[in-house]
Amino acid sequence: MGWKGILGFEYGIVQAPLGPDISGPELVAAVANAGGLGFLRAPDWESPDYLRGLIRKTRNLTDKPFGVGVVLAFPHEENLRVILDEKVAVLQVYWGKCSKELVLEAHLAGVKVVPQVGSAEEAREAINAGVDAIIVQGREAGGHVIGQEGLISLLPRVVDLVGDHDIPVIAAGGIVDARGYVAALALGAHGVCLGTRFMATEESYAHPLYKRKLVELDKTEYTDVFGRARWPNAPQRALVTPFFSEWKPLPHENEVNQPVIGHSTINGQEKEIHRFAGPVPNATATGDVESMAMYAGQGVGLIKEIIPAGEVVRKLVEGAQLLIRQKFTDTN
Repeated sequence: MGWKGILGFEYGIVQAPLGPDISGPELVAAVANAGGLGFLRAPDWESPDYLRGLIRKTRNLTDKPFGVGVVLAFPHEENLRVILDEKVAVLQVYWGKCSKELVLEAHLAGVKVVPQVGSAEEAREAINAGVDAIIVQGREAGGHVIGQEGLISLLPRVVDLVGDHDIPVIAAGGIVDARGYVAALALGAHGVCLGTRFMATEESYAHPLYKRKLVELDKTEYTDVFGRARWPNAPQRALVTPFFSEWKPLPHENEVNQPVIGHSTINGQEKEIHRFAGPVPNATATGDVESMAMYAGQGVGLIKEIIPAGEVVRKLVEGAQLLIRQKFTDTN
């Protein structure tokens, strides 16, 4: 079953790459030390020295393998070179074409490639490119969502496409506990990828107010309110915060024409945060944090507390094993 591991990792539990800086070395190392696959998030601009520092800091915190996620829609060639030079275990790519050339280049460096897809068409292209695993993201997912289909219909389609290929399929979107894990396994997944649940952990670099909102609030909405200028045509699923509820029905320009509401250190650089900007608040954010973007998946209402990342992994694995024994094992 999926908890027995994928890609050489002890368990089929994947921590999604979370930006800006939210899945930092502490979170990734905690997931790796617990037997899961943790992903750093590469900067959304070329910053090879900063990324190399993140990778090496993570290696100081764990002797287990881990990965780095790259958004292909942004400049990434120098960052990619660092990932391959450092021989990070897994390269996760998203929002762009995962080409055969990219996969071959990574394989030559000893790096496995795992694209995140939002459609059967993307999955077919990934299979043809020779990838090592596929993350299937349903529309339930938090943050930027590339596809339109829900996980329960898309996941088995991708599983069927993979067929006999040795390509593990990993489910993502709205999964936060063992019940979601078992449901994904029943649909044919080999593992699960969680973002919102790992955002709400002790090691996450999310702002404390953001973490608190992930526990307090339970509604999300698929929207394009945030980050229209920098990342157009990239809808996201966000928490329905008081700010979002107030501004959602009102006409507004993109973030470029909006006032500065705060500041944050993002990938080592000081940045102004405008109203409706895309970045969520990390631990360095100051100013009107309540009015910043706060992304979350539809499963957020199941998060009741902030706990260590290793405990998230343990509860998923032990909970899934128990649930299968209690509910699905034939005792007759």
